[in-house]
Amino acid sequence: MLQGYIQIALTLLIVVAITPFFGNYMARVFQEQRTSLDSVLNPVERLLYSLCGVQTKENMTGWQYLRAILYSNLAMSLLLAFILFNQGWLPFNPTGLSSPTWDTNLHTIISFMTNTNQQHYSGETTYGYFAQFAGLGYMFFTSAATGLAVGIAFIRGLTGQPLGNFYVDLIRSITRILLPIGIIGAVVFIAAGVPETLSGPVVVPTLENPGISQAIARGPVAHFEILKQIGENGGGFFAINSAHPFENPNPFTNLIQTVGMVAIPSSLIYTYGVIANNRKQSWLVYGMVLAICIVLIIVNTIGEYNGNPAVNALLGGQAPNLEGKEVRFGWAQSALFSTITTGTMTGAVNSMHDSFMPNGGFVNLSNMFLQIIWGGQGTGTAYLFSYLILSVFVTGLMVGRTPEFLGRKIEKNEVVLASFLILLVHPIAILIPGSITMILPSAADGVTAQGFYSGITNPSFHGLTQVVYEYASAAANNGSGFEGLLDSQPAPSALWWNLSTSFSLLVGRYVPLGALLLLADSMSRKKPVPMTTGTLRTDTGLFTGITAGIILIMGALTFFPVLALGPIAEAFQIAKGLG
Repeated sequence: MLQGYIQIALTLLIVVAITPFFGNYMARVFQEQRTSLDSVLNPVERLLYSLCGVQTKENMTGWQYLRAILYSNLAMSLLLAFILFNQGWLPFNPTGLSSPTWDTNLHTIISFMTNTNQQHYSGETTYGYFAQFAGLGYMFFTSAATGLAVGIAFIRGLTGQPLGNFYVDLIRSITRILLPIGIIGAVVFIAAGVPETLSGPVVVPTLENPGISQAIARGPVAHFEILKQIGENGGGFFAINSAHPFENPNPFTNLIQTVGMVAIPSSLIYTYGVIANNRKQSWLVYGMVLAICIVLIIVNTIGEYNGNPAVNALLGGQAPNLEGKEVRFGWAQSALFSTITTGTMTGAVNSMHDSFMPNGGFVNLSNMFLQIIWGGQGTGTAYLFSYLILSVFVTGLMVGRTPEFLGRKIEKNEVVLASFLILLVHPIAILIPGSITMILPSAADGVTAQGFYSGITNPSFHGLTQVVYEYASAAANNGSGFEGLLDSQPAPSALWWNLSTSFSLLVGRYVPLGALLLLADSMSRKKPVPMTTGTLRTDTGLFTGITAGIILIMGALTFFPVLALGPIAEAFQIAKGLG
């Protein structure tokens, strides 16, 4: 037990240690200050700006920034659609895979465009190498860079600056952040044993019976894997994602993947402090998120270390819950990975979340409900500071102070946008399709004809968690699956899951992006007001603690009934069954 917690503590210490360095670097990149990569990348970026016709000094309004996102994302989606629907005759397809069904392709296109990478297919048996590295891998860059650009635009707006230019932010996110880390990370992964090849599957005799051959899938995995993690993409090259030994072969690669998931979202909080010239507030907010994260990690690890009481009774003693886990990672690194991947909206998995104790289901769902521990690529930071804006307003009402943030008054427009963003959009994208799914007939009941069927395979409270998790994962741009759902072809329920989760993917991505940009645009246009004795200071430990309380209370009011009927009820069910 002690060894497991030491591993977790060391991983978190590494994350905290790199935060100021990486946060400072991103601040310099997006403030267009000098960096060590300028001599190499400035000519490349000038060429890209020229080819794309980008006016680098032209600032956009909130609506213009949003339109640029929608137009560019649509164009990228059409390119990906061409690749996926025509993969049968495209190159680098050594096993001759044809295009899957239209609804699987549609869901995959929307999922990867929204930086969710929810997969209703098995990677190595559905898409060829070209479709994976030229299509899905391309989206690893652009969807992650889109979220990062929105986060930076939001920070600029909060601090009274123009939002900037989306195309400039997009290109610099790719060339200055994702690409350099991706190159270094791919080399490290190759050295650590992750394959990077265009050769087809290798056929070898099995150890049990040399007369029987087995085809072992491989491919250009190393560069795909590092982008999957640092861009909070999460979509695996293979079906079992980071539990596969070719994606994540050993504890060293697992450490890199865990740190990679949280490096950008955690450092972006510090980037805010640099741009706002208020590092004290950024460290306070950082500490609040880290504290909540640690509590959730402890809750998750306690459940996995203590194991299943029913199994322990059969064994005659306590044993960790290792069902659905890789022994090379064990209970501690599996629990940490699951908490970080659902907290950062990455969605990669090194173990099966369906096999976790109810503690794990509670933690993973809570992360995706709140979306700020540490949140999505760029957008998580924006969500976090939206909570701060609401906290300023609520606290100001309670204590009779002027609701201001960074010297700018918080008024009706900002409160409406922040409330709409936090309290309305996310629940709609999760609870409405989840409710409809629960009343559909189940494809597990012997239904074979095409139509809308739920495909729920688990009964009772676990089945409810299974369904809500799928839509929470889609709406939060996470992409991980609780597993156990019949959501892949040829199951007849796959059509329902592909279409219904596509709704949650789109609503959960683009409606919040619009609200965030309009909120930032509104803040950027406000004239700063001088601080007085009636101004509520937001860079204090007291206000940060109040913000943490408001975050948890709002999350509880919105989603606690679902948690009570899902993982909490399941925990009581397990305990009662043992008794």
